[in-house]
Amino acid sequence: MTKNIYCIIPARMASSRFPGKPLAPLLGLPLILHVLERCLLFKGFVRTIVATCDVEIKDAVEIHGGEAIMTNDTHERCTDRICEAIDNLKLEPADDDLIVMVQGDEVLMSPDMSEKISNAFKGAETPVINLASRLYRTEDHDDPNTVKVVGDPSGKALYFSRAPIPSRARMGEVPMYQQTGVMGFTASFIRQFDNLPQTPLEILESVDMMRVLEHGMPIQLVYTDTETIGVDTPQDHKRAEKILANDDLTRQYLQLP
Repeated sequence: MTKNIYCIIPARMASSRFPGKPLAPLLGLPLILHVLERCLLFKGFVRTIVATCDVEIKDAVEIHGGEAIMTNDTHERCTDRICEAIDNLKLEPADDDLIVMVQGDEVLMSPDMSEKISNAFKGAETPVINLASRLYRTEDHDDPNTVKVVGDPSGKALYFSRAPIPSRARMGEVPMYQQTGVMGFTASFIRQFDNLPQTPLEILESVDMMRVLEHGMPIQLVYTDTETIGVDTPQDHKRAEKILANDDLTRQYLQLP
C-alpha cells in the first residue's frame, strides 16, 4: 500500500515557444502559482513542492508561501528534474511511496485529477500512471505541440505521438485524448527510470514516456473528460485565462470580481 504521496511541480523559465511562461500572469496571478494552488487543493499530498532551476520562480513561490527547491539547469526531461529534487530535498521516500509530477504549465489541474492518479495506484499493476484528457477540437488533435495517446481495452498505453492518433482518415469522429503533464510514479520506479537509456522513439517523438514503453514496461492510463491545457504558447495562455475566469476552482484560491 502506498504510504506517502508527494507532489512535485517542475518549472523553468526557458521555453522555445513561450519564454518566461511560469511567471506570465493569468487573472493577475503567475501561471506557476495557479498550478501550485490547484495542487494544494488536494489534501492527499503530504508535501507539494516546485522544482526549478530559476531563482525568479523559487522566489515567487516562496513569497507566495509555497515550497520550492533549486535544481540544475541542464535537465532535458522533467523526470530528471524530479529525481534531483527528491535527492536535494532528502525526502528518502519508501519504494512504494508515490511521486505525482504535475508539470508547471498544467494550469487546469484539479483535485479530482490528483485523486484519480492517487486512487489508480491502489489496484494498479504498473508503477507508472499517466492522466489522459479528452480532446474536443480537431485542431488540437492535429497540433504537433499536443501529445496524443492511445490505449488498449485495459487502459494500458499503446503509443504516444505528436501525430493525430488514432487517425480520422476513415471515420470523421474518433476518441481523441492527449497525454497530460500529470503523472504518478512509485519512488522505486522514478529511480529506475532515471538510469534507463534514452530510446529511439522517445527521441523521435520527444515524449519521455516512450522510453518506458520501449523498455517493455507498461503505463496505466487514467482518463478524464475534463479539458486540460498545458500552456505552451501565448495563444494557450489567452485560452486558459478565459477558462480560469469561469472556473469554480479558481474562486477557491483567488478573489475574482
